[in-house]
Amino acid sequence: MNHPARHLACAAAALALLLPSADLSAAEFRLGSQIAMSGALARVGMATNEGVNVAVEMFNRAHQGRHTASLITVDDESNPAKAVAAIEQMAPQVQAFSGGYGSNIIGPASETAERAGKVYMTSGGVASELVKRGLTNFFRINNGEGYSRALVGMLNDLDIRSVAILHSTKDATQEVAHQVEEGLVANGTKVSFHAFDPAISDFKPILHKVKVLDKPDAIVMVGYENDYVGILRAARVMQPGVKLIAGVWSLATGKMANDFPELMQNVVGTSTLPYPVAFTDPEAQEFAKVYRDLYKKSPDYLGVFGYVQTRLLLDAMLRAEEAGTLDQPGAVAAELRKPLNDTLIGPVRFDETGDNPEFTHRMGQHQGKQVVLVWPEKAATGPVKFPATPWTTPRVASE
Repeated sequence: MNHPARHLACAAAALALLLPSADLSAAEFRLGSQIAMSGALARVGMATNEGVNVAVEMFNRAHQGRHTASLITVDDESNPAKAVAAIEQMAPQVQAFSGGYGSNIIGPASETAERAGKVYMTSGGVASELVKRGLTNFFRINNGEGYSRALVGMLNDLDIRSVAILHSTKDATQEVAHQVEEGLVANGTKVSFHAFDPAISDFKPILHKVKVLDKPDAIVMVGYENDYVGILRAARVMQPGVKLIAGVWSLATGKMANDFPELMQNVVGTSTLPYPVAFTDPEAQEFAKVYRDLYKKSPDYLGVFGYVQTRLLLDAMLRAEEAGTLDQPGAVAAELRKPLNDTLIGPVRFDETGDNPEFTHRMGQHQGKQVVLVWPEKAATGPVKFPATPWTTPRVASE
């Protein structure tokens, strides 16, 4: 983020956003977003949706008096069937989609968009099957490999020698859990596995096995927000003798820090940003300003994901409009596959499957009322507290 080239690239991107073109005819870019605003995924869906809205607002401010972007949002209620119905409802009115959360929801929703000939862009689905379906209009900016690489890298750097992995049996979580297992075993780490049904609410029996039988150095959670809360509540009761509790998405967020401050202390999860955020380049600063204008709070990484996916989509639609191809089948998808983009989450390059092979996450730790980036070292905003759990007094790893 501090490299001069990054500053120049961001300055150019911000300038492009802020300066309207003088020789183009006016155009309206119509987006649809099917996303969870209620149900089990409401918290993460709403956070992502805020970023989507910020991208649309920034586009309209930058092109005021010239081009406009509009957004239709439909709550899929965390339900795959309702997500499909939402896409079918919006397809005649929009040119592309930016949204979705949960691989089992994004799968059928994006297939419906494909049948309608519309691009479907997301950051909410990491299952590898999503990019193995031969769809030509599906794109995502992140993937499971990026999450597992970050988690394994941090645990290896802390010299964790045994890990108990607790994971939901949903497709995406099961897949990432096995990726984490492979990475840890390759480094000689002992791993025990505990799969749980997504409907489970009492995690004390699993934590009892972890405490009495596994006796690991660390617990890794691969699930969703309600799973994390249930596991951490059970862990506070059982207090297994671990040195660290870590997880993946939707964990190291400002929302979790504010809603469950004691439960989250010292817990580590994937995060692209510290919380509260501190941006240094022009595009990021503009993003944070508009976000606060709209929502009266600082963004977290889910909002950044929603913003990045939507900005890339609008940029591609604008380029297609400039080329006079916006209404041609495949034109926006072709623009998205053009060279590497430098974004707030790092490089984004879409391959033929619509995946972003450049994606690698960072790790953030709940410390007080903040989320501090603690891995990798080059991106860290503070030292990791280790050993440290929500029920122990931590010390700084470097001490």
